[in-house]
Amino acid sequence: LAAAPLLRKVTASMEIDAQDAFDIKFFENALKRDPKSHEILELLGSLYSKYDMARQALRIDRCLARIHPEDPRIHYNLACSLSLLGRKREAVAALSRAIELGYDDMPWLLQDPDLLPLNNHSAFKSLVAEQKCSF
Repeated sequence: LAAAPLLRKVTASMEIDAQDAFDIKFFENALKRDPKSHEILELLGSLYSKYDMARQALRIDRCLARIHPEDPRIHYNLACSLSLLGRKREAVAALSRAIELGYDDMPWLLQDPDLLPLNNHSAFKSLVAEQKCSF
């Protein structure tokens, strides 16, 4: 998961702060020593998301979903990463799985900027309509 060249590019273009750049590198190195650490994966995924490093965030989210397949929040985050990368069908499937597992924060789901690319997707509209009927 080393992203040193990309990290340099992000640092230059997005004004990543020095502490976050250090943290990303630190957690990438820590992950090499403990590749299944839930805490490290979560922290690194959050940092990647914060700096629009969507491909890296997606790798983390997929890893977390394999390690903790029953966690609705992880599937929700996976849906967000997929949505940001334009993978709408996969994003809706991950979002549907998150809801099956108990994700129920519909007000946030409806305004989450990470899910905006799904707003006009028919499967997303159907999923939202189903949830509105169940409340």
